[in-house]
Amino acid sequence: MKTDARPLAGKVALVAGGTRGGGRGIAVELGAAGATVYVTGRSSTGGRSDLDRPETIEQTAEQVTAAGGLGIAARTDHSRPDEVRALVDRIAAEQDGRLDVLVNSVWGGDPLTDWEHPLWEQDLETGLRLLRQAVETHVITSRFALPLMVARKSGLVVEVTDGNTARYRGTFFYDLAKSAVIRLAVAQAAELRPHGVAAVAITPGFLRSEALLEHFGVTEDNWRDGAAQDPNFAHSETPAYLGRAVAALAADPDVMARTGRALATWGLYREYGFTDADGTQPDFAAHWAENLEEEYGPLGDPL
Repeated sequence: MKTDARPLAGKVALVAGGTRGGGRGIAVELGAAGATVYVTGRSSTGGRSDLDRPETIEQTAEQVTAAGGLGIAARTDHSRPDEVRALVDRIAAEQDGRLDVLVNSVWGGDPLTDWEHPLWEQDLETGLRLLRQAVETHVITSRFALPLMVARKSGLVVEVTDGNTARYRGTFFYDLAKSAVIRLAVAQAAELRPHGVAAVAITPGFLRSEALLEHFGVTEDNWRDGAAQDPNFAHSETPAYLGRAVAALAADPDVMARTGRALATWGLYREYGFTDADGTQPDFAAHWAENLEEEYGPLGDPL
């Protein structure tokens, strides 16, 4: 039953790339709001992806259920159209054609990103592989999932990116991928608007993912110790913060007013009032303006 505490009860979501990081945070918080969430990715109990990390889609699905929703793990390689088509066919069969929220959070590009060299000195195949992994997968997933939303004339598509401005993101292929994902939201919004379906891009601030905790040699229990290595880490946010932003958007009956926009946790918390897992409300844009703008310039205007 839909209630204020479970505004997404009865809703069905697909979180593509829900194994870890922001995707996991989104899946769990959609579950906490009452949704049935299909969690997809390549890392499962049956075997790890080429990233060789321990997190699995089954773990995320269990967390979705523990939060109050229903988590369903479905191993899917989103670079393979046949697998994505089969996934969407399964959702349609099991949920009577219903899909209310599509989250395109597939990334996996960290080991493919070269932060040291300009385009003309980078390995071309590695860069193109990053684009296939981080952009093409989103296109494939939307291609097969959108008809379920169009048929019902309602729904929300969320494209997860890094940054909501035109500011250069430090290296060519990474910048191109994250900027392209924003454009995917803009283009889908234009085509979906006549059908009552919204599409947005969303960025977290400094995301405290499993990989980043590992990088700083800390856990979520003592994460603040990481600020000794990077003071900006003190202003990081958990994946739950991003998840609560997406859950708030999905529950907003006026979400069409935001379609086509590139949004951020640091703006949405003010409007919806959600907090991070520890009750705080991180605002990376405010931190940037106060501490980083003089050295690096303005963060940029939202797109």
